[in-house]
Amino acid sequence: MSERKGPLSRFKVLDLTRVRAGPTAVRQLADWGADVIKVEDPAAGTGGDGLGGPRLGSDFQNLHRNKRSLTLNLKDSEGLGIFKRLVGWADVVVENYRPDVKRRLGIDYETLKAINPRIVYGSISGYGQDGPYYLRPGFDQIAQGMGGLMSITGMPGQGPVRAGIAVADSASGIYLSFGILAALLEREVSGEGQWVQTSLLQAQIAMLDFQAARWLIGKEVPPQAGNNHPTSIPTGVFRTKDGYINIAASGQAIWERFCQAAGGEALLVNPDYATGGGRSKHRDRLNADIDALIAARTSTEWIELLNEAGVPCGPIYKVDEVFADPQVRHMRMAAPVKHPSLGEIEVVNQPVKMSRTPSEIRSATPDAGEHNAEILATLGYDAAAVADLKRRGVL
Repeated sequence: MSERKGPLSRFKVLDLTRVRAGPTAVRQLADWGADVIKVEDPAAGTGGDGLGGPRLGSDFQNLHRNKRSLTLNLKDSEGLGIFKRLVGWADVVVENYRPDVKRRLGIDYETLKAINPRIVYGSISGYGQDGPYYLRPGFDQIAQGMGGLMSITGMPGQGPVRAGIAVADSASGIYLSFGILAALLEREVSGEGQWVQTSLLQAQIAMLDFQAARWLIGKEVPPQAGNNHPTSIPTGVFRTKDGYINIAASGQAIWERFCQAAGGEALLVNPDYATGGGRSKHRDRLNADIDALIAARTSTEWIELLNEAGVPCGPIYKVDEVFADPQVRHMRMAAPVKHPSLGEIEVVNQPVKMSRTPSEIRSATPDAGEHNAEILATLGYDAAAVADLKRRGVL
């Protein structure tokens, strides 16, 4: 692993997370330079697919880069003792166990706070740390349904549709990392750590954003709208001579530019389309009229013409086409890293750029227990002691 740099390089993180939501949070900290120790069950090094999928699979490799790995049996008193010694050294602990599990293991916030009052303890659960559902197991698609997303995704009348990515998992991880950073900043003033919590359900509801506000403020229940934007018309998917593109021609000024650029003067003078309210009321007929215009040229021709006219539009890519796009390549959203078994691979880069202290993909996902000797040496264990711990199933 190359030398850690970045704005978080002074912070030490113990990562107890599994699957996706928790690892997403820790990945943010690791990419910005934090020294992350991924604490894993010794069984993680015995082969097979654990929680989170195959270790050499693309998902696991993308989630756990930039970390060190320590295998530790937390159900063993000696293993738990080693973990608690590390808590005294660390700044942050992140976990996504069910609330009852961490208490049973003796790694809950109150226990660890007694060891290190400065510890920032980050937790992700399915439904929160208390309340009527707190013991239920969490899963992204369940949160998408309970959080309202599936009711507004898909074509009108289609029935509920899940999003194509793990929205609740990813969002809760990002929200938690933000909360951890806020707690670290506050600690610089108070000198004390604190417990930072979020859940899949909370994050999914927060991600509804303007759709949630339509109900909270206007008491309007948002319906499925398919590829139409729920409120900004016309914005949607239109069929060209050779495929499909997205066009966002909402707002009076952009609507007028679109009509002029696309040769749609008849649309511009149609009284049904004269106002945003009219375009929304007659959206289905308007979409059909735009489709008739758009069918005359190729996707590439429309994208060049409309962007030149100041009308937002773009292609609808498959994932391989995303990473072939010249702007995406320019932004370096695919980050190279060398893995000892997989060779040269690429992972998804951070989407935030900083001018002086950038994020960095320093190392590939480690093998389970790859850094056992290195980490335990800082606690005074020599090679013979590490070998003995491994023989006894502590590591």
